[in-house]
Amino acid sequence: MIGQSSIGDNDRLLTLFTKDFGIIRAFAVGAKSVKSKRGGATSLLSYSNFIIDKKRDTYKIIEAAANKIFFGAGSDVVVLSVAQYFCELCTYLGPQDDTADEFLRVILNSLYFMIDKRKNPVLIKAITELRICAISGYAPSINECAVCGSNDTENMYFMPDNGIILCRNCKKGKEIFLNKTILDAMRHIVYSDIKNLYFFDIPEKDILALEKITEKYIVIQTEHRFSTLDFYHSVK
Repeated sequence: MIGQSSIGDNDRLLTLFTKDFGIIRAFAVGAKSVKSKRGGATSLLSYSNFIIDKKRDTYKIIEAAANKIFFGAGSDVVVLSVAQYFCELCTYLGPQDDTADEFLRVILNSLYFMIDKRKNPVLIKAITELRICAISGYAPSINECAVCGSNDTENMYFMPDNGIILCRNCKKGKEIFLNKTILDAMRHIVYSDIKNLYFFDIPEKDILALEKITEKYIVIQTEHRFSTLDFYHSVK
């Protein structure tokens, strides 16, 4: 569950990100009541099973059962800010009335590794940003120099405006230098099987540099200001 708003004293309108239908909004009658059995399953950052009734264009939750509730996000303000950012990524980039299997898997796995496995939230944020870009049609082309085809991994530069890399001989002066560690990490994030996506590590200085690149890239490519990033930067 990636969003909610109050309706009256006891009801909620939930924004759900689903595997089969992407984003849907559904009413949860009585969800705010302390006696409601749906409370946990309809809470923010919960991964739940729903039985939903649809009448015309209106969805109503009939039953809800939680599979996993990411309680740990609230214990660390940076982790919480990244988790909220993931919810906004889903809201803005997630498909509607279409399947979202890989997108959902990335978000769930990112929350799991960040909260339960306690992996560096800055690295998880960078992984999620770049992989979600690739899933959503904004995949960068980072196999070789876009001009001459060189694959000199020691001297490559990234252009976030168009998602290409250039070698030292072809660069024009405004590109971002990628050391071999960062370039290899970006290629792993974009091209690896999702089963292997999170199983790498890089030095702290490279994590910080990678995150600046992936954040700049997703903001430029989507032409969208993610409000949750302001909160993230205020607490980081």
